[in-house]
Amino acid sequence: MPFDTLSLEPATTMDRVTEELRRAMFEGELDPGTPLREVALAESLHVSRSTVREALAALVAEGLADRVPHRGTVVRELDAEAVEDVCRARLVLESAGVRAWGEAPVEGRAAVRDALEAFAALAASRDEGGTDLATIPELTARHLEIHRALVSLTGSPRLLAAADSLYAEIRLALANVDRIRRNAAEQVCSHTTLVDLLEAGDTAATLAELDAHLAGARTSMLATIPHREPAAD
Repeated sequence: MPFDTLSLEPATTMDRVTEELRRAMFEGELDPGTPLREVALAESLHVSRSTVREALAALVAEGLADRVPHRGTVVRELDAEAVEDVCRARLVLESAGVRAWGEAPVEGRAAVRDALEAFAALAASRDEGGTDLATIPELTARHLEIHRALVSLTGSPRLLAAADSLYAEIRLALANVDRIRRNAAEQVCSHTTLVDLLEAGDTAATLAELDAHLAGARTSMLATIPHREPAAD
């Protein structure tokens, strides 16, 4: 999508380029691993290379792109090992939040409920005909906010920072799952079950449900990773 660079300040142009690239990633137009070439993007978007360079830096900071030696900037691509490791780390952090529920402040517990309600409301904005009134990035962000609220129950800024890093790493992978499966209603039901168990004070059952929930997320993300044949010797 070309932009009218004459009518925009440079910062605004950069923001719009960033948003266009972000949209293309989340909608599957730019697959994981796709190189993001400054010259080609500048020509196609009718902006300067410096603007593209700033936009790419913003995407790297968001965890949506990576700088790879000898390849430049590419759309973030997780391999199976990274997915496994992220899911293990999520289970540790979010389980700590579940265990802290009983001693967490009222505001922390309310944040979990509010995050679930916001996710459910956004998912409900999809009409019965299948038209998405809520975008995939918004749904994914609201989805992850529920899990972030769980970690917040620990009261630890460091654990929350670690969780934010993990969520940034898998944000695009989860969005790809959401885009392919379009199962927002099912996800709302799953998260409602999790929060209901928390509210009931059944820590063991909540931990088991969280384990199953994250195992399902792991399986879904692994399914989106393309199989690559080993390089020939």
